[in-house]
Amino acid sequence: MPQPRCEYNIFTVMRGIKFLLFFVVLQLLVIIGQSQPCTTLGQNPFSAFPVCGTTNFVQTTVPECTSGIIPTSCANGGIPYTDRNPYWYKFTCYTTGTLALLITPQNLRDDYDWQLFDITGHDPSEVYTNSSLIVSYNWSGDPGITGTSSTANNLKECGGSGIPIFSKMPTITAGHEYLLMISHFDGSSQSGYSLSFPVGGANGGTASIVNPVTPAIKSAYAICDGLQVMVKLSSRINCKSIAADGSDFIISGPVSRKIIAAAGNGCISGFDSDSILVTLDNPLSPGTYTITSKVGTDGNTLADNCSNALPVGETASLRFVAFIPTPMDSISPVVCIKDTLQLVFSKPMACNSIAADGSDFSITGPVAVTVKSASGICSNGVSTFIRIILTAPIRVNGTFTIRLKNGTDGNPLIDECGLTTPAGSTLSFTTKNITTADFTGTVSTGCKSDTLRLSHNGYGGTTSWQWHLDSVPLSTLQNPVLISKAFGPHNLQLSVNNGFCSDTARANFIFEDHTVKAAFAVADTLCPTDTLHFADLSSANTIRWNWIFGNGVTSNQQVPGAQSYPLTGRRTNYTTKLIATNQYNCSDTAYKIITVLASCYIAVPSAFTPNGDGLNDYLYPLNAFKADNLVFRIYNRYGQIIFETKDWTRKWDGRVKSQLQPSGTYVWTLDYTERDGGKRVALKGTTVLIR
Repeated sequence: MPQPRCEYNIFTVMRGIKFLLFFVVLQLLVIIGQSQPCTTLGQNPFSAFPVCGTTNFVQTTVPECTSGIIPTSCANGGIPYTDRNPYWYKFTCYTTGTLALLITPQNLRDDYDWQLFDITGHDPSEVYTNSSLIVSYNWSGDPGITGTSSTANNLKECGGSGIPIFSKMPTITAGHEYLLMISHFDGSSQSGYSLSFPVGGANGGTASIVNPVTPAIKSAYAICDGLQVMVKLSSRINCKSIAADGSDFIISGPVSRKIIAAAGNGCISGFDSDSILVTLDNPLSPGTYTITSKVGTDGNTLADNCSNALPVGETASLRFVAFIPTPMDSISPVVCIKDTLQLVFSKPMACNSIAADGSDFSITGPVAVTVKSASGICSNGVSTFIRIILTAPIRVNGTFTIRLKNGTDGNPLIDECGLTTPAGSTLSFTTKNITTADFTGTVSTGCKSDTLRLSHNGYGGTTSWQWHLDSVPLSTLQNPVLISKAFGPHNLQLSVNNGFCSDTARANFIFEDHTVKAAFAVADTLCPTDTLHFADLSSANTIRWNWIFGNGVTSNQQVPGAQSYPLTGRRTNYTTKLIATNQYNCSDTAYKIITVLASCYIAVPSAFTPNGDGLNDYLYPLNAFKADNLVFRIYNRYGQIIFETKDWTRKWDGRVKSQLQPSGTYVWTLDYTERDGGKRVALKGTTVLIR
C-alpha cells in the first residue's frame, strides 16, 4: 500500500498550524473538564470490542468524548495526545507474525489516528500510564485511510500534517493480548469507519488473530439454593449469540427442571463472556445433573467472536449439594517476577468479606513472602477472583502454599450464598521461568587504574546479559571485567533475559583514585663549586620520598639538603630522580638530568672562525651562567653596534642582516651583575674574526 506523498506548500503549513492550535484547545477543554467522558460501550479500555481477523468491523458513528492522555514518544511541542472520540478493540494473537491493519474512514476527509498496546498480564487502565505497553502507533495530522504498510519505515509516526499516515507492520506474539485504540482526532464528522486485518499478499500480515479452538463447556456449578447454574466456557463467546430464554441449554438429572433464562456474566458492561448464568423454573434437588448445549430459539448455539460455534451436545456434569462452602479453586500462573497473585474461586465470593489488608491469607515457601493487601475484581458485590498484593515480588522459582485464615475483619472468606470457606484451607502454586538480575561486583583498587569484576549467577536459565555503566553499554558477557581510570562514583545496571522473563538490577560503585605523581624542581646547570637545591612538587598524597641525586648520595626527606658534585675539570651530566610513594604503596618516578660545568669563569674569546666547521663558529660570552642583567654588544670599525643581546646564549655568527662581515678586529663590551655578590661588572675587549 503506497504511503501518501507530502508536499510542503503554504496550505500544508496552514494545516499544520491549524492542527497544533486545535490540539492546544483540545487539551484546555480536557483540563477544565468541558470534554465529555467516554461511557459508551467500546469507548474505554475496559469495554473494548473483541475483534477477529476474519471480520471487517464497521463502526457507523463515533460519539464525541475524551477519557485520558495516551503516552507516546512524540515530542509534539510538549503537548500530549488524548484518546479523543475513541473506540477500543481487543484481540488475542494465536500465531506470531506481522500485523496488518487498515482503517478506512467513510468520509475520506476525516483524520483517524491509532495506537496498539500489548496488555498481556496488565490491567487495561495501564494504557494511560505505562509507555512500555506501546507496540506501534500513527498520529499523523493528515486525513484519509491509515493503518500499517509493508513499505512504511517506522513503527511509530506522530506529528502534524505531512507525517506518513501508514506505520510499519509490528510483530505480535502468540498468546499475547492486545488493545487497539482508534481516535477520531479532528472530530469533523461522526460518520465512522471500517476496520480490517488483511492477511497474506504484499500488504497483508503473517500473524493470526483468529481463534483456532472451538469453544467448549469447561464446567458448571449450581449457585446457592440451586435456582441458578453457572456454565463456564473454555473461551469467551459473543454476548449477542446467547439466547435470552436459555434455550441454548437443557439440564437433566434426578428431577426435571426447565431452563427459563440465560445471561452472560459481564455482558451488561462488555461484549463477550466466558460464563453463562442460566435460571431454572425451580431449585435443584440434591443430586448429579448434566447440562447440555443445543441450538437455541435464536437459530444458533453460542459462538465466539470469530463465529466459532459451541458444538451441539457439549456437556458438563454438576453435583448439587445445598450450602457447601466454596473452596479456593486455583491460582493464575505465576510466571516471571510478580508482586501480584490472582486467586480463583469456583463460585463468586462476597467482596465485603475480603480483608483489605490481606490478613485473610498467609504464604509459605522457599523464601519468606508477606501479603500487603487483597481485593476482589468485583461486580455486583461479588468476585470469582481475589488479587493479592505482596510487599515484595517473588524472585525465586519454587513451590509455595497459600493458606486461608481469619483476617482482621474477624472472618476468612464468604461466598455469594453466605457460606464461609473454612480457615486452614490451602492451595499450592509454583513460580517458574523467573530470572533475576541480582549481581555481585567487586572493585580492586590499583595504582594506575581500578578493576571492576562483575558476576551474575545465571539464575533461571539466563541467556542474555546487558551491562550498562552510567547508561553507556558496557558488555554482553555473563561475568565481565572492567579496567578503568574513570575514578569517582558510577552506576552499574544489568538487564537479563532467559527467553521468557527479564529483570533489571542496579548498584553503585566507587573507583578510588590511588594515583601518585612524582615531580621536582631543580636547576639543570650547575657551576662546579656551587651546590644544588631540590624542591619536591609531587602530588599531595605522597607520604614517602626517595631521592637519588646521581652523586652517590640519597635522601628520604621531603626537603633534602643541598647537593654538591665532584670537580672533574670537564662538563659532566648527572641523572637525578625522585620516587614518590603514597599510603597505598603506589609509586611514581620523576627524572631530571643536570649538567655540572667545567668552569663558570666568564670570558669572551679573542678570536673566532665562523666557517661552519663546528669549531669556534660563534662569538659570545662563555660560561655566563651566573651573570644577571647582562648586555653584550659588538661594534665594527666605525663604532656602529652590529650585534646586541641580553641573552648570553644568543651568539653572533659573523653576519649582519645575513651579510657576511669581513675579517678583522671587532670591539665588544660586556656588562652584567654577579649573581652571588651583586657586584656590577663592565668589561671591554676585542676579538678577531678570521675567515
